[in-house]
Amino acid sequence: MFQECFQHAARSIWAYAYDMETIHLRVRTKRDDVEEVTVIAGDKYDWDRFNEERPLVKIAADRFYDYWEAAVKPKFSRFAYLFRLRQGDETVYLTEDGVCDNPPPPVAGYYDFPYIHEIDLFAAPEWAKSAVFYQIMPDRFANGDASLNPEGVQDWGETPAADSCFGGDLKGILDHLDHISELGATAIYLTPIFQAPSSHKYDTIDYKKIDEHFGDKEMLKQLVNACHSRGIRVVLDAVFNHTSERFPPFQDVLRNGEQSKYADWFHVRTFPAEVKDGIATYDTFGFYGQMPKLNTANPEAKQYLLDVAEYWIRETDIDGWRLDVAGEVDHHFWRAFRQTVKAAKPDAYIIGEVWNDARPWLLGDQFDSVMNYPFAGRALGFFAGEGADGRTFAEEINGLLMRYAQPTNEVVFNLLSSHDTPRVLTQAGGDKRKLKLMVVFLLTYIGTPCIFYGDEVGLQGENDPGCRCCMEWDEERQDRELFDFYKLLIGLRTSSPALLSGRFRFLHAEAGDARIVYERLGDAEHFTVWMNPTGEETVLEHAMETNDWHDALTGEHAPAEDGVQRVELEPYGYRILRREL
Repeated sequence: MFQECFQHAARSIWAYAYDMETIHLRVRTKRDDVEEVTVIAGDKYDWDRFNEERPLVKIAADRFYDYWEAAVKPKFSRFAYLFRLRQGDETVYLTEDGVCDNPPPPVAGYYDFPYIHEIDLFAAPEWAKSAVFYQIMPDRFANGDASLNPEGVQDWGETPAADSCFGGDLKGILDHLDHISELGATAIYLTPIFQAPSSHKYDTIDYKKIDEHFGDKEMLKQLVNACHSRGIRVVLDAVFNHTSERFPPFQDVLRNGEQSKYADWFHVRTFPAEVKDGIATYDTFGFYGQMPKLNTANPEAKQYLLDVAEYWIRETDIDGWRLDVAGEVDHHFWRAFRQTVKAAKPDAYIIGEVWNDARPWLLGDQFDSVMNYPFAGRALGFFAGEGADGRTFAEEINGLLMRYAQPTNEVVFNLLSSHDTPRVLTQAGGDKRKLKLMVVFLLTYIGTPCIFYGDEVGLQGENDPGCRCCMEWDEERQDRELFDFYKLLIGLRTSSPALLSGRFRFLHAEAGDARIVYERLGDAEHFTVWMNPTGEETVLEHAMETNDWHDALTGEHAPAEDGVQRVELEPYGYRILRREL
C-alpha cells in the first residue's frame, strides 16, 4: 500500500460531529490501492468494556485518491480510535503517531475525539436543506411602481448597458409572487436593495435605507410578510467589503483627510485619498476608485456594520444574508457577524460569496454556506462542453464533495448562473437539451439549489451586462415548456427527502464514456439518475439487485432483468428512477 497517500486528521473535515450522537470519520488512500478500511474505536477511560470495530465505506474517488467514511455513535460522546487498512495479505494501522504494522496498546498514540459539544456543531438552518432559491435583481425583475423610476430609465426589455436602469422595484416583486410560487421556489435571494447610485446597488451609500427607486422599509416589510405567508424565505445581499465613495464616512475622509474621525474606517495608504492615474491611494474593490474598501477591523466600523445586520432582521424579519466579496473580509469580523445574526434570528441563513475552496469560512463559526461556483464550473464544463468524460466529471464532483463535511454539503449554495456569469442557456449554446441535463443535475444533487430569475423561461445573455437582462413577462415570448420542466423538477425535489439530504454517489462514470449514473439514497427512498450527454441514442446498463424501480416523473415501471437495469436514453436524454425502501 502507498502509505504516503494515507490521510486523516482529528477534529477536521476528516473527523467531525454530524449531530449530537454521530461522528463521521473519513480516511483517504491512493486510488484502487486499499481493499478494506476499518475503524477500531473505544472509550479512552474504559477501552476493554467499550470498544467496537466498524467498516468504512468507499464513498468517493477523485483522480488520485479513494475516500472512505464511517458513522460512529460513541456511547459517552467521546472516543479514541485508530484505523486498520488491508490490501490482500498486507495489513497496517493508521494512528495519530503514524503508520505501524501492529496496533499499539490502547490508547497511546490513538486519535482522540474528546467530546461532542452541541455548541461546536455545524448548525445551518434546517429549512435551508429543503429550500430552492430564486435569485432576483430588483431593477431587472418587474416595474411595479413607475413613480419610483429614476431619471433616464430605459424601456423594459431593451439591451442593457453597464449603467442601465429599467425601473424594477420591490412592488414589482410583490406583484409577481404568483410566478415564484407556481415555479415552486421556497426562498428568494435579492441582490442589494439599499441606497446606492448604481442600478446593481453593490456600491452602498446608506445601509439603513432602502433605495428610493426600489421602495422603502414598509414596502420591504410588506414583501417579506407576503413571502412568509406563502412559505417563501427572503435573504438580502449585504456589501460589507466596500462602500460607495458617496458613503458619508468616506466623504468625511475626502474632506478632512487624516484628521477625519473615519480615517481608519478605510485602508488609506497615503493621504489625501484620491485616484491618480487610475490607481487609488486607498484600497478598493478591484480597481474601482468609487468603491473604497472598509476596514472591518476598526471597532467603530465593525460595530456599525454589525448593527446593520441586526437592524434589518429586527425591523423586517428577513431570513438571512448573502455576503458580497466575503472572502476579502477578515475572519474576526465574520465570527462576530455570525454571533450577531444568530442572536437576532437563530435560523437565519448566512451565505458568503467565496469563489474558491471555502473551508476556512465553513467551520461552524462564520458562514452556513457559500455560493458554489466550483460546482457550476464543473457542471457547465461537462454538460455544455465537448468531449465529456464521465470518469473525469465524477472525479471533479467527488473532489468538491470531499472539500467539505456532510452538513456543509447539505446546504452549500449551488447554482448554474448568476448576475456575475453568462446565463446557463447561453453557456449551453442555446441547446435546451443540454440545459435540461444541467438542471436535472442541479435539482437531484446534494445542496441548496438556486435558479437565476428568467432562466426558467429561457432568458439568455453573456457576461454582465448581458446576463442582467430584463425579466420577460409576456407569456407569448416565454418558453413555457421550459418553465413547466423547471416546475416539475423542483416539485420532485421538494417532495423527496432523499433528494434533500440523502447520500450522493456515482454508480457509472467511466473513462472515454460521457454517460453517467448516480444515486441519492435516503432512509425511505432511493433514486438513480441516468444521463446521456451525447448526441447519440444509447442503452445504459448497470447492475441492480431489485426490480421495484419506477420512473419518478411518470410512475412507469422500470424493470431490471437478470440483475441488470437497462435504460434507453435519447440524445441528451435523462431518466430519474425511484423506489421505496
